[in-house]
Amino acid sequence: MTYLLEGLKVIDLASFLAAPGAATLMADYGAEVIKIEPSGGDGYRRLHGNWKTDYNWQLTSRNKLGMSIDITTSEGRDILLKLLEDADVLVTNFRNDQLEKYRISYDLLHMQFPRLIVAQLTGYGNVGPDRKRRGYDSTAWFAQTGIMQLMKPKNGPPVFPAGGVGDHSTAMSLFAGIMMALFKREKQGEGSFVETSLVANGCWANGMSLQGAISGYDLGEFLDKSSRSPFAMVYETRDSRYVILVFTNPVKEWPEFANALGRSEWLEDERFVDMRTLMRNRDELKQLIARAIGALKLSDLSIALDNFGLTFGVVNGLTEVIQDAHLIENDVVIKTESEDPDFEWTVANPIKISGEEVKPAIDPPCYGEHTRQLLREHGFSKQDVETFIREKVAFVGEF
Repeated sequence: MTYLLEGLKVIDLASFLAAPGAATLMADYGAEVIKIEPSGGDGYRRLHGNWKTDYNWQLTSRNKLGMSIDITTSEGRDILLKLLEDADVLVTNFRNDQLEKYRISYDLLHMQFPRLIVAQLTGYGNVGPDRKRRGYDSTAWFAQTGIMQLMKPKNGPPVFPAGGVGDHSTAMSLFAGIMMALFKREKQGEGSFVETSLVANGCWANGMSLQGAISGYDLGEFLDKSSRSPFAMVYETRDSRYVILVFTNPVKEWPEFANALGRSEWLEDERFVDMRTLMRNRDELKQLIARAIGALKLSDLSIALDNFGLTFGVVNGLTEVIQDAHLIENDVVIKTESEDPDFEWTVANPIKISGEEVKPAIDPPCYGEHTRQLLREHGFSKQDVETFIREKVAFVGEF
């Protein structure tokens, strides 16, 4: 079987998640992706497990070849340049000052490889006072962009965010930028420098609220001082499940909701006779709703809300998500071709293109698994390869 991006060669010179995630999307559609790790391996391998089986590594490094070289040495840099001779894309999360330090800045690479696309991911962008700060999605994507302020409970501190959410969002943007640069190359014949950052993607993700602040309506300040609408809240059912309501047209949906809960008398209550009065008494209504929903099992509440076409979501646990029949049927959670019982399933590439298949997910590379193979394939003699390994320019096998 042939795949859409088959024939493209990508060098993944990046660590952790956001930048390598963009390369993973390309690997899923058939690009040859060579993952380069530093001496000792990418720290992402050991984030939540051990060096061999960390589940983060399985997700982000599937369908890639893996090698380890020390690009801080002149010999390691020469190896990298050899790999780039026929590469289409270099993905990195080195800052510009680091690229210049190792003499692999876009300007230098563009002179040597004019068709190469260099795709860079940073925490905070390449200019400004924060340009050299280390950034993770929790700090740059969630915290600095106002997202955490919107998620915090009233009169309480912000809640620490879920890991990887901003990283995956940013990976999609970097992937899109790479594909646009490839399209541009088809039209103009030369490569480009593609860049994005965690903070820029966090602002884009939070764009609706930020545009409100630009217009003079700071939702974060409002939520700090006032309570949420009863129609945009999380409620607990009798069987200790949680549902989130999102009513965007409460004038229409409020009567439907009251009837769905079997509380038509609320519509005659003077505290709730119109939306302005209702919102003045929203805390009292939230208590009534909480009691009504708290008397129902999730299954009964779901049927009642579905009967009126009301928008709600069930707050699922992680294990429930990966076992969700709907997600499996829609190829969101998919089987792999791995024999590792811990990697029998994985989360799919979210992009679907008519007539195009993604590669079956296979095991990520072990540390330095393909170092010898890739060096030989790129013109280095067997003696050269063994010298690189002996002199700790290239690495294979165990730590």
